[in-house]
Amino acid sequence: MPRSVRRLVGLVVAVSMAAAVAGCATPPDRSDAEAYAEFKALNDPLEPLNRTVFGFNQAIDAMFLRPFADFYRLLLPAPFREGVHNILANLRSPVILANDLLQGEIDRAGTTTGRFLINSTLGVGGLCDWATDFGLPRHSEDFGQTLAVWGAPEGPFLMLPLIGPSNPRDAVGLAVDSFILDPFGLMGTLDMAPEWMVTMQYVRYGATVVDERSQNVEELDDLQKSSLDFYAALRSLYRQYRTSEIWQGHPPAATEGPRFDDFPSLPAD
Repeated sequence: MPRSVRRLVGLVVAVSMAAAVAGCATPPDRSDAEAYAEFKALNDPLEPLNRTVFGFNQAIDAMFLRPFADFYRLLLPAPFREGVHNILANLRSPVILANDLLQGEIDRAGTTTGRFLINSTLGVGGLCDWATDFGLPRHSEDFGQTLAVWGAPEGPFLMLPLIGPSNPRDAVGLAVDSFILDPFGLMGTLDMAPEWMVTMQYVRYGATVVDERSQNVEELDDLQKSSLDFYAALRSLYRQYRTSEIWQGHPPAATEGPRFDDFPSLPAD
């Protein structure tokens, strides 16, 4: 990532942290045991700030992301979009492999390695997912999940500008994945990186955003229409999705709130 972009990212983080100091929700009085228990269960002390950021993200989505996603779906037939998704997923293989190994998941690391080799060769650079037909199903791992496996707490809910639902653990994980564990991303951050490599990273990031948004158009529309509070629904969805990912699809039974299966799935890659 060029220096100018790193400065911009640093500025966004600094402004967000400064705003967080003044944006905390006031917890209810401990004498109201039910209200206080609900406040602790939601684990969203920055809710006023988070809702402001959520409104900003919704505006950006309405002005840019959703129109781009609609045009992308109109421009490319489903098989071509699937090919793009497969290529982007294949490029994430080094990140997935690194986190497989960091979590001690040797069998899954073997699956990731096999998938990358097969799809990069027989699959023409990942365009086709032949590895699944060879009995190597796709899975996702990231450093946020690795930190969870290592016992790091998730911390309070965060709504990050442009990125969306997160928490401190996943925010750190995203940074590590993007700029340390991803060799393509790491090379793009070097000031000595050639211009074409930096350009390709921009293309990859943009394609990833449009690809993921295009896969959830109807699902997110339906969720928004059926939700009395879209922000709260996304908060619950994100937490249950991350729990399912950390527990490899077999999370403990939820004790409150809607079940993960009640919501549309997010893309695995």
